[in-house]
Amino acid sequence: MRFLHSMLRVRDLDESLDFYCTTLGLVETRRVENPAGRFTLVFLAAPGDQGRGEIELTWNWDAEDYGEARNFGHLAFEVEDIHAVCRQLAAAGVTINRPPRDGRMAFIRSPDRISIELLQKGPALTPIEPWLSMPNTGHW
Repeated sequence: MRFLHSMLRVRDLDESLDFYCTTLGLVETRRVENPAGRFTLVFLAAPGDQGRGEIELTWNWDAEDYGEARNFGHLAFEVEDIHAVCRQLAAAGVTINRPPRDGRMAFIRSPDRISIELLQKGPALTPIEPWLSMPNTGHW
């Protein structure tokens, strides 16, 4: 058995691609347009992870309210420097819902409110400001 992908329904494909690719740094690996089914599938992977577990963004052309879908859980990505990644995300206007106060873990949310966990590669970094004293914001 081999893990293939996680599917996320998105409300706005362009906004989601901007978040996942431009802001988070994932890359588009392939796209399927299905006019008969009235949907578009866009597959994304972390750089260097093409061919391994991907995220499938599903955009149904007809508007639909998906709610918050908190039952999904979250996506998780390993990062080289959690402090630097959180600084970049915050500078891009992303809310850091759970700051990396421990130097190891943070949570953010996509435009469709999908929770995304960021985990420090290797041992935790030394906790630093502004994360050390920053409270949680919202939920993830």
